[in-house]
Amino acid sequence: MDALQSIGIFAAQTFLILFAILAVIIVIALIAARASHKSEVQVELIHKKYKRFRNQLRAETLTKNERKDLKKKLKEEQKASEEKSRDHEKKVFLIDFEGDVKASAVENLREEITAVLTVATTFDEVVVRVESPGGVVHGYGLAASQLLRVREKNIPLTVCIDKVAASGGYLMSCTANKIFSAPFAIVGSIGVVAQVPNVHRLLKKHDVDYKEYTAGEFKRTVSLLGEITEKGEEKFKQQLEDTHVLFKGFVQKFRPNLNLADVATGEYWYGEQALSKGLVDEIKTSDEYLMGLAENHQIVKVKFEVHESITDKLTGIMGKSLKSAGLGILAELETRRFL
Repeated sequence: MDALQSIGIFAAQTFLILFAILAVIIVIALIAARASHKSEVQVELIHKKYKRFRNQLRAETLTKNERKDLKKKLKEEQKASEEKSRDHEKKVFLIDFEGDVKASAVENLREEITAVLTVATTFDEVVVRVESPGGVVHGYGLAASQLLRVREKNIPLTVCIDKVAASGGYLMSCTANKIFSAPFAIVGSIGVVAQVPNVHRLLKKHDVDYKEYTAGEFKRTVSLLGEITEKGEEKFKQQLEDTHVLFKGFVQKFRPNLNLADVATGEYWYGEQALSKGLVDEIKTSDEYLMGLAENHQIVKVKFEVHESITDKLTGIMGKSLKSAGLGILAELETRRFL
C-alpha cells in the first residue's frame, strides 16, 4: 500500500512539473507571437502574370523547333525590356475591395490607398474592383472617402464591378472617373433601410420592467427593449430620410447626369440596365479591361495584410464565441444600414 501511495505521489508531482513546463512554453510562445505581429503591403505584377500564362500555353502547343524560336524571341524581348527605362511609363495600381455589412475591408483599403499615393502620379491610374452588397453608413462613407483621396490627387480612378456594387457598394463606385460593369452585375440600390425588432410588449406581458434614461429628447428614438412612441418612430423615419438625401446628393455630385428620381428608389439593376440608366459607363469585365492594359502598361496589384499573432487569433475566436452566444446583439440589431 505504501508503495502504491508513493507511486501515486510521484505521478502527481511529475504531472504538476510537466504542466508547469507546458504553461511556461505556452506563455513564451504567446509573447513571441505577439512580438512577431506585423503588417505589410504585398505587391503582385499582374502584367507579368498574364505574360507568364501566355508563354506557358504557347510552349505547350508548339512544336520542338517552334519552341526553340519562341525561347530565343523571349530572351530578346526580356533584354529589350531591361534596357528600356520604365520610369515614365504609365502604371496601373490594382486594389480589390470585398465588402461585408460592416465594411470591414475599409481598414485595409485605407492602407492600400496610402501606399499607392506614395508613388502614383497623375500620369498613372488606380483601378478598384468593388464587390459589395452594401452595409453600415459610416463604414461605406469612409470607404468612399478613401477613394476620393485618389480623385483629389488628380489621379484617374476606375471602378470595375464584376458581381455586385449595391447601396454602400455603389456609394463607393460612383466616386470613380469611369465605371465598368459586367453584363449581369448587380448595380444601384440607392436607398436606406434599418431593421429594429422590438420586444417591449413581450416584456410587459410578463411583468418585466425596462427602464431607459436619456438626456436629450431624441437621444433614443426606437430601441429593442423600450416602448416605441409615435413621436420617436417619426423622428427615426426622418433620420433615415435625411440619410437618403445625403446619399442621393453624394451620387449626384459625381454622376451629375443621372436622373435621381428614376434611380434613387432603392431598386437595383443588372449591368446592361444600369448602363442605360447612366449608373455605369461601359459593359466590360475587370479581366477584359486589365488584359487590355497589360499589353503596354505595368499593372501593380497592391494588397495590405495584417499577420495575426496567436494571441489575436485566440482573442478573435473568443470574441466570436461570445457574440454568437448573444453578447453585443443590441448594437447589431440597432445598426442603421445601407441595405
